[in-house]
Amino acid sequence: MERLMDAIVKPEKGPGLELRKVPVPVPGPGEVLIKVHKTAICGTDVHIFNWDPWAAEHIKNPPMTIGHEYVGEIAELGAGVTGIEIGQRVSGEGHITCGHCRNCHTGNIQWCKNTTSVGVDRDGAFAEYVCIPASNVIIIDESLPEEVVSFFDAVGNATHTALMWDLVGEDVLITGAGPIGIIAAGICKYAGARRVVITDMNDYRLDLARKMGVDAAVNTATEDLEKVMKEQGLVEGFDVGLEMSGAGAAFAQMCSVMRNGGKISLLGIGNKPIEVDMNLIIGKGLTLQGIYGRKMDNWHQMSYMVQGGLDLTPVITHRFHYTEFEEGFAAMNSGKSGKVVLDWTK
Repeated sequence: MERLMDAIVKPEKGPGLELRKVPVPVPGPGEVLIKVHKTAICGTDVHIFNWDPWAAEHIKNPPMTIGHEYVGEIAELGAGVTGIEIGQRVSGEGHITCGHCRNCHTGNIQWCKNTTSVGVDRDGAFAEYVCIPASNVIIIDESLPEEVVSFFDAVGNATHTALMWDLVGEDVLITGAGPIGIIAAGICKYAGARRVVITDMNDYRLDLARKMGVDAAVNTATEDLEKVMKEQGLVEGFDVGLEMSGAGAAFAQMCSVMRNGGKISLLGIGNKPIEVDMNLIIGKGLTLQGIYGRKMDNWHQMSYMVQGGLDLTPVITHRFHYTEFEEGFAAMNSGKSGKVVLDWTK
């Protein structure tokens, strides 16, 4: 008899999601079934909920279960799976890679050209159970709080972006105080940055960033960034930039306040192409690094940072039962939230 479970489903092309009964996945050879404990809502999920142009381009075959930020426990093992046990606490890398391309062969699986994504290209984790390849399973130490682990996928983005550069004693500018930008701010301070300044035009999220320990949170609509830089003791400009907003104006401002030889990580994805002042970038000798997903080692780094004292709980602003998911998405769409966590226990 087919087993059924609750799942949050994109039923068709268009706005909205539904809570439905769907079949429990059956793990095939080399796969595992994970019983989901908690999930977190990502900006990608909000795109899918709202059905904006990004979602229309990337969600090909609804109905499908969405979601990719989660923590749970191993429930079943497919044929041939070794090295993990039923009952272990786990999360999962959401990018499923081919294992055969040049980047996969050199360990740079974050750049696999054949990547498929959990919750976008295949059924996701906003359900009582999710099925993924065993090679994507991340074992989670029991000492780590499940609420924080539920959004480790996002923490991994922040870790990848921030730790691309040496941060010890450096001055860091973060443009975009969304959840990942705020998490990155905490990571930069933990990793030894001298000054961390974050910019946005959303006062609610700037206040969240202050709780994560930034040295200054600047509303660029009402405050002068260069004045704040002087107050923070910056002489030549920022050493490291983390662009999290995808906004052309934010990126242009970042380039203008970097010191010569500065380094910038680019994570934010824009709604449209942006104009770039190549003369400024060349003249300052800036290094630009595009960031996509996580390196697999980021999973270990973020676990160890949390165990070492990095407190990410201030970024959690809302908690709901999964049956109240619409309230969670409303909070995300309001602009007055950090991470929203859904509980999947009955």
